Amino acid sequence: MPRYAILPAPSANRVYAAGAPAMVAAELTVLAEGPLGGRIGEIGIDRIGDLDAIGFTAADLDARDLAALSNLSALSALFERVGGATPEPRDLLRPLVPTRLDRYDDDLISILKYPGKTNEQFTKLLLNVTVWSATGGATTADRRWTVLDPMCGRGTTLNQALMYGWNAVGIDLDTKDFDAYTSFLSTWLKDKRLRHAADTTRIRRDGAVLGRRFDAHIAATKEDLKSGNAQSVSYFNVDTLRSGEMVRAGSVDVIVTDAPYGVRHGSTIPGRGPDRADPERAVAGRSGADRLRRSPTELLREAVPIWARLLRPGGAIGISWNTRVAPRPVALGILADAGLEPLDGPGYDGLCHRVDRTIVRDVVVARRPGGVASDPDELAKR
Repeated sequence: MPRYAILPAPSANRVYAAGAPAMVAAELTVLAEGPLGGRIGEIGIDRIGDLDAIGFTAADLDARDLAALSNLSALSALFERVGGATPEPRDLLRPLVPTRLDRYDDDLISILKYPGKTNEQFTKLLLNVTVWSATGGATTADRRWTVLDPMCGRGTTLNQALMYGWNAVGIDLDTKDFDAYTSFLSTWLKDKRLRHAADTTRIRRDGAVLGRRFDAHIAATKEDLKSGNAQSVSYFNVDTLRSGEMVRAGSVDVIVTDAPYGVRHGSTIPGRGPDRADPERAVAGRSGADRLRRSPTELLREAVPIWARLLRPGGAIGISWNTRVAPRPVALGILADAGLEPLDGPGYDGLCHRVDRTIVRDVVVARRPGGVASDPDELAKR
C-alpha cells in the first residue's frame, strides 16, 4: 500500500516546533477516523534524512482526501513515497500539490503580534479538530461554517475562520483587545482593497450600555460581491457569560476557544471591588466595580452550559486549557455536565504539549447530541 509523508512547517515558537510532528500526527488521526472514514492508517513519525515527517498509508487518495489533508495545521509539503516505505537510496518523494482553503494573504493571521498570542499553527489545529468532530465535518470544504470563539482576545481564531472562507463570531470583555482587533481588521481590509462594510455600535439592554459590537461583511472576490455571498465577522465586547444574549441559540456550527491559563481572561465577578493585593485582576478600561475571575475551572463550569446552547445539534466545541489548572478528566466532566458528548481516544488523547515552564496545554472536544449538518445557505443567513 502506498505510503505518504507530510513535512511539517517551521514554527516561530521553538517549543511548539519541537512537538509539531506528534501534534500533527494526532490531528491527522482525528481526520482519518472522522471525515476520511478510516481510509488512511499506519500514522506515525517517519525519519527522512535528518527531518521528522508524519507518515501514513492510503490505498488511493482522491481529490476530496487531498483537500482535507492540505489544510492540516502545520503542513508544509505532502509527498508520496516511491520505492519503499523506509528510506533507501532509491526511495524517492513525489510531491502532491495541496489544495488549501485559504482565501486571503497569510498576513491576516501572522501580522498582528502581541505578548501571549496563541501560536497560529495551534489555533488552526484546534479549529480543524473541532470542525472534523462535528456532524457533517466531512463537508469542511463544501460549506460555509459559522465559528464562535467566546473568549477571542485579539481574534486569531476569528481570522483563521475568515481565512477558510467561513463566518466568525467573537466575544471578549477586554476593551484593549476589542480595540486592537477592530483597528487591525479595518486597516487590513482597506490595505488589501477588499470590498467590505464595517461598523461599531453600542450594545444596550434596558437602557444600559453593556459594551460595544463590531460587525464586518467581506466580499473576497468579485463573484462573491455580485452574488451577495459575503463573509461576516461579529465581535461583542461583553462578558462571555452574556454569550446567550448576543448569539442566537443553535446558530453556530462550532465553538473554539483557548481557555485562560490562570492569569487573565474575559469574565468578571460583578459588584466586587479590585483586589488590592493583585491589581492586575482589575479589568482594563473598566471601573473597580468588577474584576477578573481567577479560576479558569470556575469560569468554564459557568460558561460551558451557556455556550453549549448556542451550538446547532451535531455541532462541536473544542477547548484548550492548562492541565496544571485542571486535569483532563475534570475538563471532560465539565463538558459532559453541560449535556455534551465528550470525544476521547486516538487522536484526541495525543494533543497535550508543553507551552512553557508553567503551562502544559491540552485539548478537549465534545459534540452536541443529535442533528445532521445544516443547510449551508441557511447558516450563511444567520
